[in-house]
Amino acid sequence: MADQLSRVFQALADETRRDLVARLASGDKTVGDLAEPYEMSLQAVSKHVRVLEDAGLVSRSRDAQKRPVHLEAEVLSLMTKWIERYRREAEERFQRLDAVLAEMADGEHNATGPTTGATTNEGAAS
Repeated sequence: MADQLSRVFQALADETRRDLVARLASGDKTVGDLAEPYEMSLQAVSKHVRVLEDAGLVSRSRDAQKRPVHLEAEVLSLMTKWIERYRREAEERFQRLDAVLAEMADGEHNATGPTTGATTNEGAAS
């Protein structure tokens, strides 16, 4: 599982492959359709698709003469779960830090509060 996660992140480290995944989110496309906006050969786009396929991010099926590329969304949820775990841990650390800072601020307020009040009372008594 960790191996697949590493392959997925490695595959998505390339901007072109991230763009291919984004375009496949709207529906299946052939390699020819995917290659249209790029100034690169069909073979180069096919190599990018193969890297995504090896990572499990996409699959190809056969539809008559076409081989549409399909986005495998469950692999994206694997990535989301991994990221979410560390996002939650970081958020919990920030909440603990907020609590410590609030306690420190409250402690400073209590330490300076009575002194200020005593000065006011002394001035009122005179």
